[in-house]
Amino acid sequence: MHVTPLIWIVTILVILGLFVFDFFAHVRTPHEPTFRESAFWSAVYIGIAILFGFVIIWGWGGTYGGEYFAGYVTEKALSVDNLFVFVIIMSTFAIPRQYQQKVLLIGIVMALVMRGAFIAVGAAAINAYSWVFYLFGLFLVYTAYKLIKEAGHEAEVEEERESKIIAIAKRFLPTTEEFDGDRLTTKIDGKRLVTPLFLALVAIGFTDILFALDSIPAIYGLTKEPYIVFTANAFALMGLRQLYFLIGGLLERLVYLSYGLSIILAFIGVKLVLHALHENTLPFINGGEPLSVPEISTGVSLLVILGVLVVTAVASLLKTRNTAAKS
Repeated sequence: MHVTPLIWIVTILVILGLFVFDFFAHVRTPHEPTFRESAFWSAVYIGIAILFGFVIIWGWGGTYGGEYFAGYVTEKALSVDNLFVFVIIMSTFAIPRQYQQKVLLIGIVMALVMRGAFIAVGAAAINAYSWVFYLFGLFLVYTAYKLIKEAGHEAEVEEERESKIIAIAKRFLPTTEEFDGDRLTTKIDGKRLVTPLFLALVAIGFTDILFALDSIPAIYGLTKEPYIVFTANAFALMGLRQLYFLIGGLLERLVYLSYGLSIILAFIGVKLVLHALHENTLPFINGGEPLSVPEISTGVSLLVILGVLVVTAVASLLKTRNTAAKS
């Protein structure tokens, strides 16, 4: 896939432009979005992401288009898990609903910047060492195991992690428990202090790093093209703020989400290991020669990912409905 520097520049400028538009159109004036506003703009950003997928197909062919859609769906599913963590962070710091938009948007931009760095490092590592796919694959299988182990206790695990992060932050930053509108810092008795909004951003920033460690290896299991990896991540993160307000209450009903994501990550991890075996260069495996092993196509990957997500969502909603009915 040949992507010129000009295409990269235009793509990055368009994505930045969409974030700037989002800030001035919706976030600059603090308010709690209505359901209608959140639903409309969520649909708009999903529509833009789908339209871009057809641009990929038109410009580079159906194979790369399929890789983009598989990557986008995977990253969107993982971003829903981000939302669950965002809910916990907002609750921990008791952030008023009208100020949450600003924290979310800045946090999402931070996530995109961090993922951009991880994408660049991942691309360089893959180009230099084919055995990196072994590491990515095993890491995803381990992550899948951790998700299953923590299933049902996500809130407790996340709250414990956030408390450690904030304890460290408060050791180095002068803080106040008082809000000053949607400002990140405020002055009290002539002293500059950081507000709970800033601490929430610190928590989101560290969380973004952890999520990037999961999501970047996952999408490199579906495509080796940095351009597709970057754009799939960017469009999956775009509209996440609106999705937060749209399905915030629904997140509690997705009780099997961790199980579904663990299956997807484990599946992609196995796919990466198979690919690594197919291009093996490690001397202690088959004498450094490639192994004739089956590889999983992009089409099969997309079907598995979509299938797992549908089954997870339906099973979760049925479970919570039955529980509510018994209560």
